[in-house]
Amino acid sequence: MKLGPKEQKFIYHFGEMGSKWGINRTVGQIYALLVLNKEPLYADQIAEALSISRGNVSMGVKELQSWRLVKVHHKPGDRKDYYSALSDAWEMARTIFEERRKREIEPTLSLLRDILLDSGSAKTSEQDAYAQGRMTEILELLELVTQWSVDLQRIQPDSLRSLMKMGSGVTKILEFKDRAKGRIPESK
Repeated sequence: MKLGPKEQKFIYHFGEMGSKWGINRTVGQIYALLVLNKEPLYADQIAEALSISRGNVSMGVKELQSWRLVKVHHKPGDRKDYYSALSDAWEMARTIFEERRKREIEPTLSLLRDILLDSGSAKTSEQDAYAQGRMTEILELLELVTQWSVDLQRIQPDSLRSLMKMGSGVTKILEFKDRAKGRIPESK
């Protein structure tokens, strides 16, 4: 499989970004290659295109499957597994957002709830009370973000796209509302 310069640039960049997003570089490159290919690819094609071992492909595909970002296909008379990325960019974004919420935010919510429930009967110093207050603020924020993300998951892509395009307009409306309530002073 021969990759053009634009494809190579995208794939290498995706690999570098993957390491910033919490996946390894090779997994990011595998995903980028699958995103750019119209037809599903089998492991040897991926390995050849990216100049990586078949073992790295196997581990990378398993990681992508655990994120629910890759589909496995079979062809009649062919024993190979073929892999493709989710076909819709919005579906990819939703899946990544949901998986990150499950892997990063929910364990933190669980820990904070346990800590705060357990600390109810113990005598607390001023520092302990302060720390508990901060953890409560963080818990409330994460619960709000979690509920917001669940609500966003229910919005259809076209409506979500419209909402995102309204971005700065919504901010201006909220600022106007806050000014009317006296929460933000009038600009001079």
